[in-house]
Amino acid sequence: MLRSFLIYLSKAAWAQNLVTGWSFAWRTASRFVAGTKLEDAMRVVHELNAKGINVTLDHLGEHTNTPEEAQQATDDIFATLDALGADANARGNVSIKLTQIGLGLDENLCAQNLERILARAKQNKTFVRVDIEDTPYTDKTINLYYKMREKGYTNVGMAVQAYLYRAEADTRRMVEDKTPIRLVKGAYQEPADKAFPKKADVDANYDLLTKILIDGSLANHTRLSRDGRVPAIPAIASHDEKRIAFAKQYADKAGLPKDGLEFQMLYGIRRDLQELLVQEGYPVRVYVPFGTHWYPYFMRRLAERPANIWFFITNFFKG
Repeated sequence: MLRSFLIYLSKAAWAQNLVTGWSFAWRTASRFVAGTKLEDAMRVVHELNAKGINVTLDHLGEHTNTPEEAQQATDDIFATLDALGADANARGNVSIKLTQIGLGLDENLCAQNLERILARAKQNKTFVRVDIEDTPYTDKTINLYYKMREKGYTNVGMAVQAYLYRAEADTRRMVEDKTPIRLVKGAYQEPADKAFPKKADVDANYDLLTKILIDGSLANHTRLSRDGRVPAIPAIASHDEKRIAFAKQYADKAGLPKDGLEFQMLYGIRRDLQELLVQEGYPVRVYVPFGTHWYPYFMRRLAERPANIWFFITNFFKG
């Protein structure tokens, strides 16, 4: 019930106007968001790289309302790619949402912007991960991904949400095409005819998809690139220690080298676990969001974990 309400608030303009007007709100959000500027994000890239952690940068934004906003979002992504390209020592890549670059407005516009982004990423010798959003956009997102693959772009990967019934079929299809996949549980509110309503079922499906991804990495001999920019097929994106333990055990049993997968986590969450995995020799990548459009992302983080809500409340009384 609370999760549904917070996800509703993440999309409500009136709530965004209210919350972003509170001075303490940014103080809380800054635990999960690197900053509002690209320079802030690059500083965090260097800090995490120094700890042996790779990065994916996300210039926050989604559901642009005009072609001009979609173009501005595309330009912002160009700037992020150029910053990574100019820094040969930065072990990082970029994540994007397609509604940010026009998917909700015009698929052709979005396709044009996506192709330009992938061309810019190729020029800067880095990789782009296409985030998966709520189900009205799932088919459109996957279709655009395949359209880019048909144009010869291989520096692009996808994400799959384990709480969707369709996730297994999507994963098997993309693994056959050697698609690097970020496996997440899912952070949107979906109807019961599209997503598993029970956590136990989501966890079981997550483990099944982990096996499929690890098997795919073995079969296709995919490995993390030496510069830390291009991942192997499986990116196990979770803070759930049971899911992480399952992935480690299955990969070890299957004989997958440690650089044949990577664990991904969110900036500001479970830093202890991130560093422990690095010490154990696993590639770790942290998803680092930045920018002024932090509100929807922040509200979804509150929806995911009650501990985050408590952190927000304590800052409220400090403010």
